[in-house]
Amino acid sequence: QVQVVESGGGRVQAGDSLRLSCTASGSTFSTYTMGWFRQTPGKEREPVAVLGWRGISVHYADSVKGRFTISRNIAKNTVSLQMNSLEPEDTAVYYCAANPYGSISEPIDEYDDWGQGTQVTVSS
Repeated sequence: QVQVVESGGGRVQAGDSLRLSCTASGSTFSTYTMGWFRQTPGKEREPVAVLGWRGISVHYADSVKGRFTISRNIAKNTVSLQMNSLEPEDTAVYYCAANPYGSISEPIDEYDDWGQGTQVTVSS
C-alpha cells in the first residue's frame, strides 16, 4: 500500500496556472502507476492525467491535453500536475491515486489508494 496526500489547489482566474503535488509514503513509490482524477458535484470521477509506473507511458484527457503535464520526482516521492491556461470547466476536486504495476489504461476501480482531494476553482 501507499498513502498519498494532495496539495496545491486554490482559487484562480481563467488563464492562470496551478501546480498540484501528491506526496506518497508507505511503500515503493516507483512501482505504482500514478493518476490524477477530478470530480465535480453530481458527476462521476474522471481521469485527468496518468503516468505509468515505469515513468514513460502517459495518458491525458482530451480536455486537458496540451495544458496539463504530469510528472514525478522519485527521490522526493512526489507526483505533480502542472496546470496551465486553466478554464472554468477545470473547476473540480482533484485527487491523486496509486495503482501498483498498473497499466495507464486500467479503469478507475483498479486504483487502490486515494488522497483526500484538493479543490481547484477557476473563475471566468
